[in-house]
Amino acid sequence: MEEKIIRHLNGWYYGVMVLTLGVLAAMYYLTDRPDFEALNPLEQPAITLQYVAILMAIVLIPFGLYLIKWIKPKTLEVYEQLATCRILMIGLIMPFAISLFYLMGGYRPMMWVAGIAAIGWYFTKPTLGKLEKEMTPEDPNEETY
Repeated sequence: MEEKIIRHLNGWYYGVMVLTLGVLAAMYYLTDRPDFEALNPLEQPAITLQYVAILMAIVLIPFGLYLIKWIKPKTLEVYEQLATCRILMIGLIMPFAISLFYLMGGYRPMMWVAGIAAIGWYFTKPTLGKLEKEMTPEDPNEETY
């Protein structure tokens, strides 16, 4: 049962990677067109999009990484749902930030946001050891630091 859950979660995990690469390729070809006009990063619509991307990264990455420890799932079905949410919450920041990078004509801070999301996404990699560790109840007598 655990192996089936890990395979299913790996599908979501690598699906986010495929989506990110697809967005990367699509935005590259979109910006390569002669009629494309990039957003000015210093104008209000672009600034609002930057705020949204940065706020998503600041809020969703820590929340996603802490989600399973916070809720403490009792069954494998609940664990699978929470792990899927964790992968999607953190992983979908990458394609959004990459699309903003290209829409703003190569505005580097958005690539930094995508890079930070990629690091957080890496820590959502589903493994059997992680599943067993996160499903093991905490020992109240064990010290935590």
